[in-house]
Amino acid sequence: MFEDIDPLYVFYAAVVGAVLAIAESVYLLTFSAADYRRNVNRRLTEFEKGGSREEAIVNLRRERGIGGLGAGMGFASWLNRLLVQSGVTIGVWKLGAGAIVAGIVVFLGIAARFGFWAGAGAGAASAVFLPLLFLLRMRKRRRAKFTEQFAEALDIIVRSLRAGHPVPAAIKMAAREMPDPVGTEFGMAEDEITFGLDIETAMRNMLARVGQEDLPLFVTSVAIQASSGGNLTEILNNLTEVIRQRVKMRRKIRALSAEGRVSALILSGVPIFLFVIINWIAPGFYGDNWHHPLMIYGLSGAAGWMLIGNVVMHKMINFRF
Repeated sequence: MFEDIDPLYVFYAAVVGAVLAIAESVYLLTFSAADYRRNVNRRLTEFEKGGSREEAIVNLRRERGIGGLGAGMGFASWLNRLLVQSGVTIGVWKLGAGAIVAGIVVFLGIAARFGFWAGAGAGAASAVFLPLLFLLRMRKRRRAKFTEQFAEALDIIVRSLRAGHPVPAAIKMAAREMPDPVGTEFGMAEDEITFGLDIETAMRNMLARVGQEDLPLFVTSVAIQASSGGNLTEILNNLTEVIRQRVKMRRKIRALSAEGRVSALILSGVPIFLFVIINWIAPGFYGDNWHHPLMIYGLSGAAGWMLIGNVVMHKMINFRF
């Protein structure tokens, strides 16, 4: 059987294997340092640029839009807090420019098919809601990553306290050892303490910047210890175990609801997929009826029912505890 193999194919296979081995070697030699730098938190990266500590904290606050956290009233306050908690560093102006570009693109696409007013409505809705959805998604991802790292950060603080370090030094240790987002957030809190804020205010500022649901327990524990004393090491050690159990429970619930999430994704995607396929295979199936007066009402009703169905499915597969 092996005698029938063409030696030329064997040569080609050997060449491909050699190229893959060389590419892997280049990757391991070239990108290992880059991977390490990505694991260093943003605050330490600012220090590596050679600036002072004051410049680093000012740059971090400026790129996150921190200054008037919670400033304004109503929607303005909520939007400002959402922007800070999302961790986005592109700035308000770039985010606004992206929203305008998205609105123009949607307007041109819809207006070419359905007319000016339909395109104007879709473009305005896209310019408003797409950035909000982006920020909500980024905040959710950042909070999830913070939750995964938080218990390890508390372990570092507990070990530092057991070694006899004060609370600010323990927070500084967590800031140096942890990647983003925990490393930068604890580092900013440590900088605020260094520049004169009391521990409780610095911790509450960190809570406002992150908004993670396990963080108030830590903030309250540190605040009580700072005002009235107590065994903070034991409290944080128990808190670490509670947080790990909560993370374990969240993952278990997510695993149990995986089937429902996949079903919701299929039920939401199949109508859109069939709509695209039918338009591709038989363009006249819908194309001959685009300008019918009832077409816009039919599509709006279908989109409305899909939205209601998605809301119901979201409530069925998402649990809060």
